[in-house]
This record gives sequence, C-alpha cells and structure tokens, in this order.
Amino acid sequence: MRLASPLQSWGALARFDRRDTQPRPTKSAVIGLIAAALGYDRTQDLGPLADLRFATRADRPGTAVRDFHVVGGGTYPLRPRDLITDHRRAAKAATALEQATGPTFGHLPATAVAKWYGAPKEIAPDPNLGALVAGNTTRDAIMSTRWYLADAAFVAALEHPDRELLDRISYALEHPARLLWLGRKSCPPTGSISGGVHPGTLETVLSTTALLPGATTEQPWAWIETAPGTPGAGQTRDQPVTFHPEHRAHAPRWETRTRLTPVPTIEWDIIP
Repeated sequence: MRLASPLQSWGALARFDRRDTQPRPTKSAVIGLIAAALGYDRTQDLGPLADLRFATRADRPGTAVRDFHVVGGGTYPLRPRDLITDHRRAAKAATALEQATGPTFGHLPATAVAKWYGAPKEIAPDPNLGALVAGNTTRDAIMSTRWYLADAAFVAALEHPDRELLDRISYALEHPARLLWLGRKSCPPTGSISGGVHPGTLETVLSTTALLPGATTEQPWAWIETAPGTPGAGQTRDQPVTFHPEHRAHAPRWETRTRLTPVPTIEWDIIP
C-alpha cells in the first residue's frame, strides 16, 4: 500500500484538546482504512482483518507540523434557529430573553442575550428528540493542538495466508465503499493506494519493493510486526480489537525496527 498525502496524522494518544501523531502509520489506522474500503460498519466484527500481519516503511518520513486551534470565542448574536433547534439552549435563554439583560450561557456574563455567542461544541443527538444539539453551550473558547506529518510517503504491507482476502483488500482500496483518509478526515490520500498482491513475507516484499517516487533515503526505516518476545522487538498498543464507537479497544503487539536497502523486483504502477 502507498500512503501519501500533503498531510497525515497517525494518533496514538489523540484525545480531547491534544491530537498527536506517530512518526509512521499505526496498524489500527491502516486496518480501519481497509475496513472502510471494504464497507465495514464500526460496530462490525473485524474478523480476519485483525489477523493481518503488518509492517510499514518510511520512504519519505515527512516533517512534523503543529496546528493550533481556537474555537468558539467572540460575541455575536444568538440566532433564533439556535433556540428553535436546541431546547436546552432555549431554556437557559428564557430568563435573559424576558429581562434582556443579565448573565447567561456559561461562565462569562453577557449584558444581553443578543450579544451572546458560542460555537456549537460536543455535538450529539438528543436522546429524546434525535436532533443534533450542542452538549457545551459556554462562551469560553476551546483551544486545541493538532500534529500532522507534512509531505510524507509510506509503504505499508499486510501478510495473510488467504490470498483471496488480500485480493479483495487490494481491489477495495482502489474502489472503496466508504471515504478513506490517512489517520484524520482532513487527510485524504493522493493517487493510487494499492501496490498489488505479491508472494512472500513482509520482510521479503518490503526488501524487494522499489522506493516510492521522491524518497528521501535509499535505506528507509521499517517497522515489522513480529512474535512476542522476539529479540530486539518492542511493544506497541495499536492492535485493533473493535472500532465500536462506544467501546473502542486496542491490544498490544510486538514489532522490530530495521533499516532496509531495497533491491527492487516489484515496481510501482501508480497515479501519484
């Protein structure tokens, strides 16, 4: 698989107001990308996808970039539609609407409801109405930091004894049932993804696959999944167990890091 894009983000601890990125694709993210290509629902059992052996090679590691966000500050009019579509906001505004003055909506005082504004935050379906409503209606701005890899390109490889499964994955990556992205929804992949199905182990295929166009090194680092306890292997916790939105879970796995000097017998036939 060719994973290239102007921006990628492979978070391992990406929660709340800080979204990190690993220096290479995580197994969880790549399996999630494949599941999306095959049309899996998030609640669906991963089945044989969880058994895929995984490796990645950093042909162009890219540059880490930091994106700082401030969301939801300011003083702008409260729109009538905000009161119509969100019953909780309407209830909080009731007193201020009658008095046209006084504190309302969160920690900061507002002299009049007409000057109050808060960008919708923590949006989710209302359990009674089903309509999307904001769970956080404060005026306080939310600050967040998000990290990306800019101008990176990786080769990811998957190993499994079932050739038919690999063929289905390869086809789905070029004819996806759902939208695909490289770690975050703001990072769509560029050009072709699938590099085809080839006989051999992860080690032999990565060692005989040509470097991607624009590679910055002739000896890229590779991270290759291996058996627990393998000498020199390290543990990482990105083995997907379930992508269910209410109880997403990951397990540990083992991998080795090594430099490869590819001697290509497998060439790329891609749209960059």
